[in-house]
Amino acid sequence: MPALDQLRLKHPEIAADFTIDQHWERYGADEHGMWRTLYERQAKVLPGRAAQEFLDGLAKLDLVSDRIPEFERLSDGLEKLTGWRVVAVPSLVPDDIFFDHLAHRRFPAGQFIRTPQQIDYIEEPDVFHDVFGHVPMLAHPVFADYMQAYGKGGQRALSEFGALKNLARLYWYTVEFGLIEKPEGLRIYGSGIVSSRTESIYAVESPSPNRIRFDLERVMRTNYRIDDFQESYFVIGSFEDLFQETYKDFAALYTKLASGPNYSPGDVLAGDRVHHRGTHTYIGGSHAA
Repeated sequence: MPALDQLRLKHPEIAADFTIDQHWERYGADEHGMWRTLYERQAKVLPGRAAQEFLDGLAKLDLVSDRIPEFERLSDGLEKLTGWRVVAVPSLVPDDIFFDHLAHRRFPAGQFIRTPQQIDYIEEPDVFHDVFGHVPMLAHPVFADYMQAYGKGGQRALSEFGALKNLARLYWYTVEFGLIEKPEGLRIYGSGIVSSRTESIYAVESPSPNRIRFDLERVMRTNYRIDDFQESYFVIGSFEDLFQETYKDFAALYTKLASGPNYSPGDVLAGDRVHHRGTHTYIGGSHAA
């Protein structure tokens, strides 16, 4: 991760909290065109796959396909709904900075947008992933509270427990790649899925991945991979359940997590409740072969 001094060479105005001016006026036709291409692709695949809460957030914030959103205007609308604002950053930020932003209801979003060569995969999150993928869920009051609680929990994990690896898994399997069970079937809410055309289809329709009922300790013991589709997704029953399960003192859990097993992304354990496509029930699984 580039140091602040290095980033100042390209962004002289960068602040100590790694925020920069979005410079919306500097986006050209090609950049707005890339946003349009990505947006329109997702608009075709998300109905019937994305959680209604995500789709409602898109509508409430009036995110449109024809241009990259202007963060100040977007934030004004979002702040009225849940008190959050979107701040521009040039790249991934250090953990302590990231947690501080979340704890104060600021979401750091990449200011740049991917190139045509990166249209299907980009290693570092860009403005489409961060704004289209993340911000609509921040319009949902309960999820907005969950994100702030995660930021506060991250500050404590960093200063007291040294448990960032476990906490990062929670973020990965909820905020980035979470699924929720609805009466009409599984739906997507994780930003890494809703911003990806191919994974939006894969996550809810492919027979390949495991879809496991959310369990906090199980999630925090499970590794993940960043270079391919997920081998396992964790399924919550509701955003209220997620918030109640994670809005607690993790001290005892961190002590427990310091020993014992860690699981591979594709493992299915004897105690897991696994969702099978075409059903809304969970049954016990067995250890993966």
